[in-house]
This record gives sequence, structure tokens and C-alpha cells, in this order.
Amino acid sequence: MMPSNTLHPMLNVAIKAARAAGSIINRAALDIESVRVAEKNANDFVTEVDQASEEAIIQTLLGAYPDHGILAEESGQEHGNAQSDFIWIIDPLDGTTNFIHGFPYYCVSIAMQYRGKIEQAVVYDPTRNDLFSATKGRGAFMNDRRMRVGKRTQLKDCLLSTGFPYRQGDDLQTYLQLMGEMIKKTAALRRPGAAALDLAYVAAGFSDGFFESGLQPWDTAAGSLLITESGGLIGNYSGESNFLHVKECMAANPKIYAQMAHHLSAFSKVSASKPSEDSASEAGGVETDGAHENANAVLDALAPTPAKRIQRVKGTPMSIKPSGFDGDARPGSAPRRPRSNNPR
Repeated sequence: MMPSNTLHPMLNVAIKAARAAGSIINRAALDIESVRVAEKNANDFVTEVDQASEEAIIQTLLGAYPDHGILAEESGQEHGNAQSDFIWIIDPLDGTTNFIHGFPYYCVSIAMQYRGKIEQAVVYDPTRNDLFSATKGRGAFMNDRRMRVGKRTQLKDCLLSTGFPYRQGDDLQTYLQLMGEMIKKTAALRRPGAAALDLAYVAAGFSDGFFESGLQPWDTAAGSLLITESGGLIGNYSGESNFLHVKECMAANPKIYAQMAHHLSAFSKVSASKPSEDSASEAGGVETDGAHENANAVLDALAPTPAKRIQRVKGTPMSIKPSGFDGDARPGSAPRRPRSNNPR
């Protein structure tokens, strides 16, 4: 991560908010069985931790920018100024199902959208204390390291991540066909369970690409800027930039992106349009400046709700506060990767 005195002020505030939420999540992870769980829809859960995390984020953001708007997974646009040019898009705990099972793959995702373009992004993994951040035009960072997407050029050599349909009404059979197509064309396919962190991993070069259907803006907004600021492309299955509100998303480096679009475009629900300079996602996958064309053009160029019920799982309700906890979720857990000695 860039030194704090060189960070954009809004990014600094977003990082503060993400770390406050991460402290809440880490404290809760020490006693998962006492967390109260609600079912919004079949297989779609929310916990008191999601709600406390979101509250801490919103308080931090609106404390610094009281006139800004909020679009959050749990509270929608209930807070802030919905008419503002500045909208914070928040997922307080992406990967809730992983969290309630103790599977350590989840994150906090915060993006700032200005007049339809993503300008600031933070994805924070509290279990590993990994902070992914980006400001439009200034690059993307994992902790103190500049990120770049992977360099592989052949889809057959790539490790991709995805997500499975799990809600009522999802077209499981079509998605199984889609995955069957991609499994045959790649080295491996993974389903970790947190789209924002999946996108951060593509930006960092840990995986080569990502695709998923049924996502909401808070799942992909922050990750989209990490991707583009790391030299990658992000869009819908047709290769166009319109993905944030159409519930289909793919991302990769430019060469792999084109090859993915070649296979995924048949499964797109977005009508393909003629290639244009405006059909690219340069900063977050919403109508943005800059420059990747739709999938066919790229390929040619490169070719040869409210909860229904609350249930106590075990024990008494925990006290969830953003203060009073410092460190990773599990005492003594070692970072997965080498760390810089620079303070974060």
C-alpha cells in the first residue's frame, strides 16, 4: 500500500472503515457458534456480524462525508444522500456462508462511485490481514506491493475462479453447461465463495481469471477497479463493459479475457452491440472512459432483503464492537505470504 500521506483522502477513509469492519469480523470469528444467523432467502444468509460491520462502515464514511450516498448490501440506500454524485458501494461481509462455517475466505468490500465511475476501491481480507486498494489512475496495491494481473497467454494454462448458483430461480442447468465448457478449456476451476476477493486475487496475479453470474453491484464494484488498475479487463460475458447491473461478470488479463469471451459469450444475457471505444471498462465496469473493445474485436486483435427469521445457534448473543481486538481471526495464525516490515 502507498504511504498514508500519499493516499487519496477518500481511500484513507475507506481503509479506516474496512479495518473497523475487519475488527468486528475477526472478533466474531473467535466464537462463530454464538453468532446469530438470519435467512434472507433460501441459502442466502445474513448475520449480526454483517449488520454490525455495515453499521461501522457507514458511520465511518458518513462521518467523513455526510453528504455522500450509500448503496449497501443489507440496508440498501437507507442511509446517506441517494441523490449525491458520490455513492459508496458496500459489502460488509462478502462470503457470509463461508464465515458462518468457519471457512476462512471472506472479505470487506468498499467502493466509491463518482457519477457512475468507480474512483476508489478497498477489499480487505481480515483473516490474513491483506489489504487490496486502488485509486483510479494511481495503480492497485496489495499491502505495500504494486499489483499486476497474471501474464499467461493461453486459456488452457489458466487457473480460473467462479461461483455456483444457489438461489431459488437460478438456472443451474445452464450454469453447469457453462462450467463444463470452461473446465475443458482451462487448467483448473475453483469456487472459493467470495467474488470481491476472487477479483482481488485476479488483480494480484494469484489466479488468471474470474467469471460468475447473479452478482450484485456490491459484489464487484471494488474488485473491478483493482482489476483495471492492475492492467486487466472486466466486463460481461460478451466482453463489453456493461456488467455492474446485469448480473454477469468476467475478468482477466487482456489476452485471457478475449479467449474467455469467445467461450462465455454464448451464455450472455446481454445483447452484443457494435464495438466502440466507449464499450470498455477502464475504471470499474460501469460506463467508463478508455478502451477495451467488445469480445469479438479483442479476439480478432489478439488472435492467431429483510430476514425471514433469526435463530440462535448456541450460547448467548455476543457483544460486537469495532474496538478491543487487534490481529488475525485465529491467534497464532501465520500469514500465508511473506510480509513487508513496513507498518500498515
